[in-house]
Amino acid sequence: MADNNNTGLLARLFRSSPENPSTSLSNPAAWLTGLFGTSKTGVQVSEDNALTFSAVYAAVRIISETIASIPLNVYVYDGETRVIAREHPIQKLLAHTPNTVSSSFTFRESMAANLVLHGNAYAKIEFNAAGRPISLTPLNPMLVEVKIVDGEKVYVFNEKTTYLDYEIIHVVGLSFNGLTGKSPLTVAREAVAIGLAAQEYGARFYSNGANTGGIITAPGRLSIDAINRLKQSWNRANGGLSNSHGTAILEEGMKYEKIGLDPEAAQFLQSRKFQVNEIARIFRIPPSYLADLENSSTRANVEQQAIQFVRDCVTPYVRRFEVEFNRKLFREDEPNYYAYFTMEGLMRGDLQGRYQAYATARQWGWLSVNDIRDLENLNPVEGGDVYLQPLNMAQAGEDNTNVDAD
Repeated sequence: MADNNNTGLLARLFRSSPENPSTSLSNPAAWLTGLFGTSKTGVQVSEDNALTFSAVYAAVRIISETIASIPLNVYVYDGETRVIAREHPIQKLLAHTPNTVSSSFTFRESMAANLVLHGNAYAKIEFNAAGRPISLTPLNPMLVEVKIVDGEKVYVFNEKTTYLDYEIIHVVGLSFNGLTGKSPLTVAREAVAIGLAAQEYGARFYSNGANTGGIITAPGRLSIDAINRLKQSWNRANGGLSNSHGTAILEEGMKYEKIGLDPEAAQFLQSRKFQVNEIARIFRIPPSYLADLENSSTRANVEQQAIQFVRDCVTPYVRRFEVEFNRKLFREDEPNYYAYFTMEGLMRGDLQGRYQAYATARQWGWLSVNDIRDLENLNPVEGGDVYLQPLNMAQAGEDNTNVDAD
């Protein structure tokens, strides 16, 4: 960790000025209060309430769980072959135990969730005496500020602790300044807010007995007390789901008149469905992954959407992780070591598709029996390192007219 007694650095970081005002819980800085903001609907969009919108929660969960499920290993490349460096300390750190409280799956899931939701994922790197990373601890992105001080990138955590660039894993999402990623909740605040507003409207609609508002008219003038008693009595008798569709009884010439539009007539359900598609568009997730199967009625459509999900959504996130891991976790004297996500692991649930891919790779000679067995976590077999080649294949441009047919 950087020296926290470096008062000159801290003074430059926290001195109060119009460009860099002091910040505290009682006087939060603009970067803290303006992370997500209030939408034009009046709905405050934050991490917590955005996740109450089922489409947002599903999108974040699907992406983060998928990234955490992909096999991650450290490889060493000697110029000709690459093998898993099973004894390398970073292999243990990434594939097994990143810290004392998290598994590799949980660590990557939380990092991916932060990246998807906030546009940034941070982890503190702990080093041993030899300068080797021995622990990776996720940091709350809401409490991290990235600054450039004297040409150096620094990270300020919880307004107290300053870390230098080499001490932090920082996976950056879509960025417009090259330093920090942009949160989808900030960019698409209005779309999320509309979904939250529609969700709240639906909840209020059903909590009122699935009936729109109305007015009760009386032939004579009622006192304030009489009006309040009538309103309370009406709500007790007719409010809530348990009292919905009941029979109301009015006395002394009173009449009930329903007002407002029925939610379906106002395209309430269509609006909620549209917002689910909006969220799918924002997070680059196929709509079928958010349980919208309207345009996914055939197996071909679903398979194509699965390909698009891996190619267009998951792969860019995975590459971001790989680049940062390789930049921060390996020493300068280890240029042949690198971390790599095996995307083929996403095929584990598709037995038929996996075996068909293996058959093609075996037939055309780029995988051996032992290569395939290794991918399936099976032991090698004797003679399994032979690579096949189709008999009718020849080098391009080669004259085969004199080949002995016998």
